[in-house]
Amino acid sequence: MRTAIRSLAAAALVATTAFVSAGPPWISIEYPANPYDAASRGAVLLVHTFHHGTSVGYPVSGTAEGMVNGARRTVSLEFKPTSRPGVYALHKQWANEGVWTLVIGASQGTGEGNMATAVVELASDGKVASVDVPTRQRGQWLIPASVSMADVDAGLRARAARLASR
Repeated sequence: MRTAIRSLAAAALVATTAFVSAGPPWISIEYPANPYDAASRGAVLLVHTFHHGTSVGYPVSGTAEGMVNGARRTVSLEFKPTSRPGVYALHKQWANEGVWTLVIGASQGTGEGNMATAVVELASDGKVASVDVPTRQRGQWLIPASVSMADVDAGLRARAARLASR
């Protein structure tokens, strides 16, 4: 009897683990960061990572993609964990000059559908101008779509050209 109960418990654990790990991660951006929280004070924005509705500490990485005086720039970003699980603070690490887009990803592994990416355009004053998490439909689900660096580059060049024409 005890063996049967242990087997059922083990099967339930495997099923629960498989269910919880199914599905892609999600990413969202919070701005402005709370200036009264020591962990986020001075941050440009906060990155939240989720699995379905649950905050999960997925690895976060990203780059600041810029056009400065007509030259393309890329800066690797460093994110600092906060006191909340699945929440990371991003402090400014790119130049004041130029046009910048942040490309921030949360990953739960390798392969298609295991990365959620936020594309954050910065205004000329350095504040967040827009946030997009590209998605696509898969059956009844809306899932994160991959982000093309060619699209990011084209967007930067178009924004830089608009700024130069002013």
